[in-house]
Amino acid sequence: MKTRIISAAVALALAIVVLVLAHTWVFDLVVAAIAVGALYELFKATGLIKYTAECAASFTFASVHCLLPMVHKQGILYAINLKLYGFLFITAILLLYLKHHEEYVYSVPFTIIGLTLAVTLSFGTLISIVNSFRFGIFAVVITLAGAWLADSGAYFAGTFFGRHKLSPVISPKKTVEGFIGGTLCNGIFLLIIAGAADHIFKIEVNVNYVGVFIAGMLCSAIGLVGDLAASVIKRQAGIKDYGSIMPGHGGVMDRFDSVLTVAPFMYWLFSSGLVLS
Repeated sequence: MKTRIISAAVALALAIVVLVLAHTWVFDLVVAAIAVGALYELFKATGLIKYTAECAASFTFASVHCLLPMVHKQGILYAINLKLYGFLFITAILLLYLKHHEEYVYSVPFTIIGLTLAVTLSFGTLISIVNSFRFGIFAVVITLAGAWLADSGAYFAGTFFGRHKLSPVISPKKTVEGFIGGTLCNGIFLLIIAGAADHIFKIEVNVNYVGVFIAGMLCSAIGLVGDLAASVIKRQAGIKDYGSIMPGHGGVMDRFDSVLTVAPFMYWLFSSGLVLS
């Protein structure tokens, strides 16, 4: 427990620094590193990491996708756009498949393509959130809180009231009561954060408190989908954690699995003006 707390405290301090520098290269570089790290862990878990050329293409695409918006801000390389690079990435993977079709089956290239697009486009929405809204930094805080804080509520609710297993095969420790408690707590947590931003820190943002509370509860359910999907891969791969980059917490995917599903959802909410405006 001590190791988990220290590790979380260090991660929180680093996160604050990154958020302060959200409108610089630092934020984009960190998101790119998270995307590449998540892909590396997924490829390692699924045995795809041995296909070095394909993985290199995947990592390059993830890096370019996350860094290109900042490059464009500097007025550089306007001729290059993400759709073009996505086309080049997929084409490169298919060409490698044609070259090595006798060495591996079709599931290899298409799994690499699918994981790469899912992870990269999802994490890329964090950069889009920062760049698209005047309250972008606060929106990222709300997004990450929506993805992570439900676990705390679910842990305590499950510990004291947990009786019925939610998904005993995939994640034996999760309970229905924990999920309900985590869902309600997540809505309350986001309300507290939004209220602090509105009344204490005086952030220039209009808060729809009903929308924030509902969004928090929905994030709990949506984040659980990402969590359980990542757990299925771990279970089928026969591993406990994706990595050990955060002592006591695991790897990038262990910490960001719920962000994969929550970030795109929250970007849509922010775009619609249903939560913040």
